[in-house]
Amino acid sequence: MSRSHLCLGSLLILLCCATVEAQTFPSSSYFRNQLVSPAVPASVPGPKELQNYVVDGKLRLSLDDAIRLMLLNSTDVHLNEIPIESAELALERAYSPFDPQATSSFTTSRSTSSSSTQLAGAATLSTLNQQSQFGYTQMLPIGMNYQISFGATKLSTNSTFSFINPSLSSLLTLSFTQPLLRKRGFFPNRAPIVIARRNLQQSRATFEASVNDSIQTVVGQYWNVVQARENLAVLQKSVDLAEATYKQQKRALELGAISPLDIYRSESDVATRRVAAIQAEYSLKQAEDALRRTIGADLDDTFRALDLELTEKAEPAGELLSLDQATALQRALANRPEFEALREQLAIDETSVRLAHNNVLPDLELSGIYSSNGLGGNQFNLTNTPPTLVSQTGFINSVSQVFGFGYPTYGFTVNLSLPIKNRAAQADLGNALVTRRRNLYLERQLRQSVTLEVANDIHQLEQAKLSMASARTAVDLAQKNLEAEQRKYELGTETIFFVLDAQNVLAVAEQSLLQAQIAYEIALTAVDHATGELLAHHRIQIDSGHGG
Repeated sequence: MSRSHLCLGSLLILLCCATVEAQTFPSSSYFRNQLVSPAVPASVPGPKELQNYVVDGKLRLSLDDAIRLMLLNSTDVHLNEIPIESAELALERAYSPFDPQATSSFTTSRSTSSSSTQLAGAATLSTLNQQSQFGYTQMLPIGMNYQISFGATKLSTNSTFSFINPSLSSLLTLSFTQPLLRKRGFFPNRAPIVIARRNLQQSRATFEASVNDSIQTVVGQYWNVVQARENLAVLQKSVDLAEATYKQQKRALELGAISPLDIYRSESDVATRRVAAIQAEYSLKQAEDALRRTIGADLDDTFRALDLELTEKAEPAGELLSLDQATALQRALANRPEFEALREQLAIDETSVRLAHNNVLPDLELSGIYSSNGLGGNQFNLTNTPPTLVSQTGFINSVSQVFGFGYPTYGFTVNLSLPIKNRAAQADLGNALVTRRRNLYLERQLRQSVTLEVANDIHQLEQAKLSMASARTAVDLAQKNLEAEQRKYELGTETIFFVLDAQNVLAVAEQSLLQAQIAYEIALTAVDHATGELLAHHRIQIDSGHGG
C-alpha cells in the first residue's frame, strides 16, 4: 500500500515540475525593453532629420523626401501607431492566467492561560506555536489548476499530557481541479491569447492602412504645392505679357498713334492679372503650410520660416501607366490592408462564437487531493513520574516521513453546476453571432467601396492622360494664335483687344495643362493607394514588431 502511495506521489511531483518548465510563456521583447519608469516623465520628441534637407537656406525636398519626413514627424502617424503598442501589452496580459504564483508565510504565537481542570496538564498552561507555509499554484492551458503546498509546525507546551514535546509536524499537499465540460481543453483557456494575438495583427493592418492614407495625403499636398508654384509662374508670365503690352500701348499713346481711350483696356487687363497672381501667391503659401504641418516643419520656428524648394517637375517622366480595371481590382482585393484587418476581425468573431458556445455548457469539475504528513520531536513516556524521554527525533525525521508517503490522505470530488436558465451566457452567444454577421456585412461593404474606388481612380487616370494630350495641343495652338494676333496688331489689322484675349487664352491653356499633369500624378498615387501598392511603390515596409 505504501509503495503505491510512493509511486503516485512521485508521479504527481514529476508532472508538476515538468508542467512548470513547459508552461513558462515568453514575454514579448516590447514589454521587456520598452517599459518606462514612472519616475521619468514621458516626452514627445521634436521633428527629426529636417536639418539634413536644408540647402541654401531652403528646405529642398523630393517627393520621397517628403514621404520620409512625414513618416518620421507626422503627429497623425504616431497617434495611429499607439494602438499597436496597446495591443502588444494586451497580448502580454492575455498570458497572465497561466502565470505561476509562489506564496510563503511564517506565523508564531505564544499563549499562556490559567487552567481550571487537571485535563489541561498544567496549572498555568503555556504553549508556543510556530507555523511555516510554502505554496505554488498555476493554471495549465488545458484548464487544470494545481497547487503544491508544504507546511511545517512546531508546537511546544508545558502540558504533562503531551507525550511528544516539542512536536514537529510537516504536511505536503498536492491538489488539482480540472473542468470537464465548460472551459475544458486548450481552446477555451487559450482563446483570450488567440483573440489578443489577432487583435495585434488587426492593429498592424489598420496602422498600415492609415500609413497608406497618410502617404496619399502627403503626395497630394506635395503636388498641390507644385501646382500652386507652377500656376503662380504661369500667372506671373501672363502679368509680364500684359505689362509689356501696356508699355507698348503707353508708348503709342505718347507718340499720338492711339487715342487715350484705347489704353484703358490694356491697363485694366494688367490690374486683373495682378489680382489673380496675388491670389495664386497666397494659395501657394497655404499649400506650403499644409505640407509643412504634415512633414513636421511647423513644430520648430527655425524650419517653419524656411521656404520650400520642391524638386519634382509637374510634367510626368517616363511612360504613362496603363492599367485595366479588372487587374487593378484583383490587386486591391489581394493587397489592401483593410481586408486583412477585417479578416482578423472575422477570425476573432469565430473564436468568440466558439467561446460563447463553451460558456453555455454546464460547469462540471473534477477535483483531487493527495497529501502526506510526518511527525517528529521528543517523545516521553507519561506513565513514569516524572515522564522519561523515550526517543528524540527532529525536523528531518518529520520530512522523511512526509516523502516516505507512509501516512497519506487522498480523495476526489466531482462538482456539477447546472443552471436552469443561463441568460447571460445565451445573450453573450447571441451578441457574438450578431457581431459576426455585422462584420460580414462590413466586409461586403468594404469590397463594394474598394471596387468603386478602383473604378473611379482608373477613370481619373485615363481622363488625366487624355486631358494632358489635349492640353498640350491647346497650349501649342494658343501660342501660335498669340503670335498671329500680335503680328496682326503690329500690321494694324487687329485691335489690342484680340492680343490681350489671346494672352488670356494662352494662360488658361497653360493652367489646364498644368492641372492635367498634376491630376495625372495624383491619379497615379490614387491607383497605387486603391490597389494597396502605395507602400511598395515607395519602398516602405511596416515593421512587424516583436509582440505575439
